[in-house]
Amino acid sequence: MAKVTLDRLRKVYPNGFVGVDDATFEIGDGELLVLVGPSGCGKSTLLRMIAGLETITSGQLGIGDRIVNDVAPKDRDIAMVFQSYALYPHMTVAENLGFGLKLRGAPKDEVARRVRESARMLELEPLLDRKPAALSGGQRQRVALGRALVRQPQVFLLDEPLSNLDAKLRASTRVEIARLHRTLGTTMIYVTHDQVEAMTLGQRIVVLDKGRIQQIDTPMALYNRPANLFVATFLGSPKMNLLQGVLAERGDGFSLRIADDNELPLHPEPDLRERVRAHLGKPLTVGLRPEDLSLAAPAPGHLQARVDTVEPVGNEAFLNLDCGGSELVVRLPPRDLPRPGDVVHLGHNPEHMHYFDPERGGSLRA
Repeated sequence: MAKVTLDRLRKVYPNGFVGVDDATFEIGDGELLVLVGPSGCGKSTLLRMIAGLETITSGQLGIGDRIVNDVAPKDRDIAMVFQSYALYPHMTVAENLGFGLKLRGAPKDEVARRVRESARMLELEPLLDRKPAALSGGQRQRVALGRALVRQPQVFLLDEPLSNLDAKLRASTRVEIARLHRTLGTTMIYVTHDQVEAMTLGQRIVVLDKGRIQQIDTPMALYNRPANLFVATFLGSPKMNLLQGVLAERGDGFSLRIADDNELPLHPEPDLRERVRAHLGKPLTVGLRPEDLSLAAPAPGHLQARVDTVEPVGNEAFLNLDCGGSELVVRLPPRDLPRPGDVVHLGHNPEHMHYFDPERGGSLRA
């Protein structure tokens, strides 16, 4: 096990494109850290820099007590699991698991022992004599994980390892990876574009966009206190509702004046009042999670919206609404739901509001 330290890591391609810009953070010894973001955000590039598969333009990368910028991938004591299984089709599961150790000259009894241990952890023991063609997609992915596991490296790197699996297998394999991490206590860096994977697996999450780090924190801290509009709308399914309007004073608080004469009362916490007040007479963006909106009786301060579609998904339902040109989603229990075309009134939880500068995108809480 080892910590991994990134100090102002930068990757610039020959055509001038900046793939990763000023990445600075530390992955603790034994931590499972997730790199998440949309396609092209730099997360896989960053992982490949840690693996030694991409050259580092500037900055320093440390694994354990070594600076490894110029260390060959095979000497970094890391193991990588790719999106594709990359199994040898002519080898059995046991031979695939032990192949890396054989290349490194490990004794036969050592190879056999580690293969057995990995197979037991991943429930592959009944499959050791099969070849990859006789395995399901989930079984092949477990073999790919096991091949990394037998190496017993200081750091595991996983590059979207579940993206080729169907939804049910993704969920079950995600549980296996979390269980493996708890069992092994090994440092793991996991790349995904799936925010559900990021939220359920990561002890901490690094959110990236356009090659730059947007925020680093625990899953629930990112969900409850996003640093900017990108993080607010990227994490969460459905994404955070955003209402845009002009800030005005209203009694002992403020209000957000939006289209169709809708007005949303705002009561920011004391430490936020002056930052919100600075936007009087100016545009302001307010965010509310779908679970922080609810159906309510008509009353001052309740938004009015028209139901566009209703999505019952079993244990809950989502109302898609048009509120003065703004699209809103409300998460509700699946009972007594309105119909498309109905006009509804919405209550909200003022304590769970998020305030953003619409010009710069930053949270006023930051």
